[in-house]
Amino acid sequence: MSNLLRPDPRRFPLHIHISVMFTLLLLLTGVVLGIFNYRQTTQIILSSSEKLFDRIEQDVRLDLHTTYQPIRHMLSLLADNPATQAPDLEQRLALLKPFSQSLTDNPDLASLYLGYGNGDFFMVRPLRTADLKARTKAPDAAAFQVWSIERDGSDTQVRSQSLFFDRDLMLIGRLDHPDEVYDPRARAWFSSARTGQEQITTQPYVFFSTHNVGTTLARRSGEHAVIGADLTLAELSATLAKHVVTPATQIVLFDAQGNAIAYPDSSRLIVDDQTARLIKAADLSPALGALLNNQATGNRLEAGGRRWIVAQSSMQEGGPQGLHLALLVPEDELLVDAYRLRWQGALVTLATLLLCLPLGWLTSRILVKPLRALVHEADAIRSFDFNFPATKRSPVLEVDQLGVSMARMKETLASFFQITDSLSAETRFGPLLERVLFETVKIGQAQAGLIYLRENDAERYVPLGLVIDGASRDVPAFDIQGHELQSPESPEWLRQLADVDTNVTNLGFDEAEDLRKVLLAMECPRVHLIGIRLHNRHNETVGLLVLLLTDSGHLSDLEKLRPDRIAFLQAVSGAAAVSIESQRLQTKQKQLLDSFIQLLAGAIDAKSPYTGGHCQRVPALTLMLAQAAAASQVPAFRGYQPTEDEWEALHIAAWLHDCGKVTTPEYVVDKATKLETLNDRIHEIRTRFEVLKRDAWIDYWQAVALGSDEQQMADLRDASLAALDDDFAFVAHCNLGSEAMAEDDLHRLRSLAQRTWTRTLDDRLGVSWEENRRQVRTPAPTLPVSEPLLADKPEHLFERAESELIPAENPWGFKLDVPRYKYNRGELYNLSIARGTLTREERYIINHHMVQTILMLSHLPFPGHLNNVAEIAGGHHEKMDGTGYPKQLKREDMSLPARMMAIADIFEALTAADRPYKKAKSLSEALGIMATMCRDAHIDPELFELFIDAGIYRQYAEQFLDPQQIDAVDTASLLVKAGLQG
Repeated sequence: MSNLLRPDPRRFPLHIHISVMFTLLLLLTGVVLGIFNYRQTTQIILSSSEKLFDRIEQDVRLDLHTTYQPIRHMLSLLADNPATQAPDLEQRLALLKPFSQSLTDNPDLASLYLGYGNGDFFMVRPLRTADLKARTKAPDAAAFQVWSIERDGSDTQVRSQSLFFDRDLMLIGRLDHPDEVYDPRARAWFSSARTGQEQITTQPYVFFSTHNVGTTLARRSGEHAVIGADLTLAELSATLAKHVVTPATQIVLFDAQGNAIAYPDSSRLIVDDQTARLIKAADLSPALGALLNNQATGNRLEAGGRRWIVAQSSMQEGGPQGLHLALLVPEDELLVDAYRLRWQGALVTLATLLLCLPLGWLTSRILVKPLRALVHEADAIRSFDFNFPATKRSPVLEVDQLGVSMARMKETLASFFQITDSLSAETRFGPLLERVLFETVKIGQAQAGLIYLRENDAERYVPLGLVIDGASRDVPAFDIQGHELQSPESPEWLRQLADVDTNVTNLGFDEAEDLRKVLLAMECPRVHLIGIRLHNRHNETVGLLVLLLTDSGHLSDLEKLRPDRIAFLQAVSGAAAVSIESQRLQTKQKQLLDSFIQLLAGAIDAKSPYTGGHCQRVPALTLMLAQAAAASQVPAFRGYQPTEDEWEALHIAAWLHDCGKVTTPEYVVDKATKLETLNDRIHEIRTRFEVLKRDAWIDYWQAVALGSDEQQMADLRDASLAALDDDFAFVAHCNLGSEAMAEDDLHRLRSLAQRTWTRTLDDRLGVSWEENRRQVRTPAPTLPVSEPLLADKPEHLFERAESELIPAENPWGFKLDVPRYKYNRGELYNLSIARGTLTREERYIINHHMVQTILMLSHLPFPGHLNNVAEIAGGHHEKMDGTGYPKQLKREDMSLPARMMAIADIFEALTAADRPYKKAKSLSEALGIMATMCRDAHIDPELFELFIDAGIYRQYAEQFLDPQQIDAVDTASLLVKAGLQG
């Protein structure tokens, strides 16, 4: 830096620099224009290629259509021929002429045949090749083979024979097949076509007899026959060969199993003549293999050392699962014209440059004189007048003089402020350490830098960052150890830092100890070492900064070790230490917050043995869904690319989504029967029935004692006891709430409630003052008193405190239907619950946890980037149609993470196996329920479709569900049920 403080006589005049600058600007302009033209040409070619790909796809679709459609029409016509219903060969031969004519008119047809319900078979095959004639043992003049199989009624006698006809359909040979076992009824084409009214098309395969790639088309003919045709697909390969865009273009048509159906080089389609197996499309070339293994990024692919432009499409024709087309074109072949234009642009630029050089030279000479006056203005900057613009070191002689004057005052301050600002702006700990190293190595003009940080609160300092020759390196790869400052085992240069803040020493390879690999990487046997202790705000040592400078033996090395340079490094390292300490404290605070959040979620789950794990599973499922949305290329999620802060907000919201449950009584959450509170009150009703049964016995004995007929009284007693048992069993069943209450059941409950029993003890003794307060609403009856068997008493009604009421106009936007009473524990009222076990009041209490969640989170002082935690966590019970709670938000009112939470919460609740009031749903049941909810606009349709298509449900199931819950899921029907597909 000392060179900045005095003019350098080796500088060149300004006009030379302007000429060079002018030349460079022209060169830059030419380069920019060349790159622009190249990019535009590339874009045009790529755009044209997309249109070309579309045309190729349309041609292949048309070729498929023209290949299959005539055969379908032909089968429809031949199926109605009366001869197809003939009972024997002689009558079926009437089909030879129409069949042979159809085979002649359609060269792609390999054979036409009929299969019958009794096992008969009739086939006509054209003998187009000598190889096929040899396979069938046909005479040389044979043009058609008729293969006939006839069975008697019991299937015990089978006659199989081949008849050979010449082109004039004259019989010229016959061959019996005594060991034939072929039965068309066992073939898939026969069974599939016979059970339906429509034509069927099989998946393409290799014909055994001809080794051609083809498919089978079939349809019913009458009540007991199926007519079929074997269609070769050789012309598809010829069609693909016509669309080879460049010499190395790869284009293939393949089925759903990845088997290649058509390829320009059709000879490669069959792997082995013995097994007659289709080659996999991925095996045709490395590029196709990479594409079909999902290695493409958009419409680009790197494979085989080349960059490819790719296109894929699916076609419904060609079998039950359709076919797929893949096209790959090498980018270098496609863009050959663009490359040519680029070189032409370079030549034009060079020619223009040569013509403009004299003009630049003349202009620079004119501009030199006014700039000399700027030298005097530099003196104002030396007086701390920083209103003048900063000037960097310049190769121009006149401007260099101005730069010398300014550098004395501004360089150190400007550098310091720049570095401290950049360190303060970095919010992540790892990049911060890297930034500290890069900046200090740059300032110290060092070749390597190393930073040690104190390990927790111990005295040991461990290496966490290493930079060599401007590149970050992996510390473990250099075997650098952690040390204590005052340990005898520590290196000498490190022990010296125990007494001083800065240590400058010379280090040879022998003294380097665990820094030897660093010196080897620097290719330097000796270095100058600068060690600086890093202090925090409390003047505690939090780390060590080590700079290594090559010891070249020149005096220029001493310039880098001047005291003012070391002082500047100390100032920068002090600012760096404060930033590092702040980042570590912030990291610890985040860890503490995260631990507290998980502690709270665990406490909520631990509060109820029936919901344990809910607060742990929902965050995991929400994260899966969010990651799938971020990775999706679907238009609805293309803009969802969460930042680190947004991921943190989603994480916290997911863990705290049910924090309001700390206020919800667990006996309400866990209510397994209708009469359950802290205990199940069915036992009280059972006791009343026991009293009534005891009364029946007493009535019996009293009647017998008074002389009544004993047998008659016994029958009456037994009938009364049986009725009581049946009535109690009915009440007990109603208490379970496992199924919906029918109107007849409700009527029977009301009738039972009218029955009375006699109480002789005061029910106001031994109860709490709070229950006594509710009982005084009614006068105390005179004992003994007759009471209903199932009672709804005034003391069963619990008033709601004023403090629990939320006004309609509230700042949170809650829209709540608040029941009049907090609890209604009337026995008849509870037993009459139409569905489930919860009363309206109890359901409100459970739903109220959402209100508490929002209130609790709204009052927490979250930093700015976490302000939406309450919105995300508090929306998982909202519905997309605005009928949810607690705010009745619609889809457009909710953020995407809030809608994700809703789906995660529902799916976890449906599949959870720890609920006392319901059985865990299987995968298919849970997804079926959610599909209905999607159709009814209760959950987000786009997120539900992503949930299905990305397989998130199965990823979650394999991690959290019982294997017995994981069953087969028909995703296509689910999407149809959800209204997402037609």
